[in-house]
Amino acid sequence: MRFMMLMIPKGYENADPGAMPSAEAVAAMMKYNEELQQAGVLLALDGLHPPSMGARVSFEDGQPKVTEGPFPDVQEVLGGYWMIQVKSREEAVEWAKRCPASANEVVEVRQVQEFEDFPADVQQAAAGFAEMQAQAGQPRGG
Repeated sequence: MRFMMLMIPKGYENADPGAMPSAEAVAAMMKYNEELQQAGVLLALDGLHPPSMGARVSFEDGQPKVTEGPFPDVQEVLGGYWMIQVKSREEAVEWAKRCPASANEVVEVRQVQEFEDFPADVQQAAAGFAEMQAQAGQPRGG
């Protein structure tokens, strides 16, 4: 089973462009990342720049509307994620509990929907999805 562990740092929604964590916080997180890797459960991980450097595209009335960050009405944003593969939701939660997060951070654990989880009609509508996923992980020429 694949799970995403989503880091939600309180206050990050108002962070200035280019805001970075401290070296101490990164060192603690790297130790945790290495534990995930050594256990063989880590599939991917990344940190995200603050929302002040991002954009949101909404589709009111079916038309795309771009809003540049920061986003004033947003109370929680993602700071990064880990993709892990474990045997159960309980194991994923145990890994999340080991994260060296600070008092202003939350780690949300969400199971990834696997193709097999969907009913036959949805699988048929998503024909080619597995191939698309496989190609998404390949490096691009350029």
